[in-house]
Amino acid sequence: MTTTTAAPVDATALSGLRARFRGALLRPEEEGYEEARRVWNGAIDRHPALIARCAGADDVVEAVRFARDRDLAVSVRGGGHSVAGHGVVDGGLMIDLSLMKAVRVDPEGRTARAAGGVLWRELDGATQQVGLATTGGIIGHTGIGGLTLGGGLGHLMRRHGLTVDNLLAVDLVTADDERLRVDAETEPELLWGLRGGGGNFGIATAFEYRLHPVGPMVLGGPVVWGLDDAPQVLAFLDDFAPTAPDELGITIAMMLVPPAPFLPPEHRGRPVVTLVLAWAGDPAAGQRAVAPLLGIGRPLAELVRPVPYVALQSMLDGGAPHGRHYYWRSHRIHGLPGQVAGVLLDRLASITSPFSQIGGWAMGGAVSRADPGATAVGEREVGFDVSFAAGWAPGDPDGERHTAWVRAGWEALRPHSAGVYVNFLSDEGAAGLRAAYGDRLQRLTALKDRWDPANVFRMNANIAPSGRAAGSGTEAEPAR
Repeated sequence: MTTTTAAPVDATALSGLRARFRGALLRPEEEGYEEARRVWNGAIDRHPALIARCAGADDVVEAVRFARDRDLAVSVRGGGHSVAGHGVVDGGLMIDLSLMKAVRVDPEGRTARAAGGVLWRELDGATQQVGLATTGGIIGHTGIGGLTLGGGLGHLMRRHGLTVDNLLAVDLVTADDERLRVDAETEPELLWGLRGGGGNFGIATAFEYRLHPVGPMVLGGPVVWGLDDAPQVLAFLDDFAPTAPDELGITIAMMLVPPAPFLPPEHRGRPVVTLVLAWAGDPAAGQRAVAPLLGIGRPLAELVRPVPYVALQSMLDGGAPHGRHYYWRSHRIHGLPGQVAGVLLDRLASITSPFSQIGGWAMGGAVSRADPGATAVGEREVGFDVSFAAGWAPGDPDGERHTAWVRAGWEALRPHSAGVYVNFLSDEGAAGLRAAYGDRLQRLTALKDRWDPANVFRMNANIAPSGRAAGSGTEAEPAR
């Protein structure tokens, strides 16, 4: 991984910024800098010239103005969970929202307002105090910002739609350091773009979500099968998922058995297929709905039980710790026919790291019934989202082998691809953007021309302004 030594920021200019800034400003060698520059993916090793840890939206305005006036490259960190490390920039200004943690829940109106640095476990913790939730990610330490702006997959999506389908408003700081409230009345076209177009149009300092009655107890948990039953599991899922009840969320994980007390020790290190089920409805009806899945083959373990929703939301956190090295690529596919299942099973059998996996989501339900023109999100049809995700420990000399495993699986599945979910892009560049957005890309480019013609916000899955190459200057090096 190539790194850049951060150039010093002019001391006089920095002194002026400090006088107006309520948060923390960190330069290289200062206390807290090393910790603040680190993001979730340990393969990312970049050194900003300055980190602006914002205490509020006014600080974000000051940081944007400071960077723009000095032509500093800008990155925006919420949870820092992008696999490409978009939250940190070499030699530029890292605008860090992680101190911005305010959450306000309106139980009667069933809405929540959350600041841009909030993590999903923090939002869930606040909304679950009154038995409400919105669709969010399945790793508790993911930031709400990046996940929301890219679309937002989660356990509740088949019942309540994607996160963006529940996004009512965004507080935004633009490239011209203007503060806006973006909603369906004030800026409907910009709201459309923020519902799936990522961080291309400004810095989201707060989000307002629609909430739904959920929990505090839900029916959920994993079911695990060995490799011998895997073909039957995938074939059954291909038939079952398209017409499954909306209340049933289905997440797929194909991996090597980790050390886990609920799995037979003799299976440790062997390939397995796991379905994590989440029922957002009446528990008795849920037991009936999941029964056909539990009857497939001979599961090694079945832990579908009533659990707190917040526990279900963080159940997979241990498999995605900060600091591990990660690389992934993804496809949307319409089904799991024999050829597709064969690719998945072949890649599972040839997995190169105990921390790698093939992950997937059963789409459909409310996601696929939503008006496709209401958001910038791409493919919504019934089907599956499938990712080849490599993970390996720092110091593992086989990083190239692990990334090659990802690319081989991605290439093998490409003939069946119907697109890609933008939050699962890594280093595909302009081709990845076209796959993610299709004919929406022209409309998104028009928004970029209006709100960020200089491409200030380019550390993302970048929608470049007209006249620039799409994706230019934004791709992280493949993680090694």
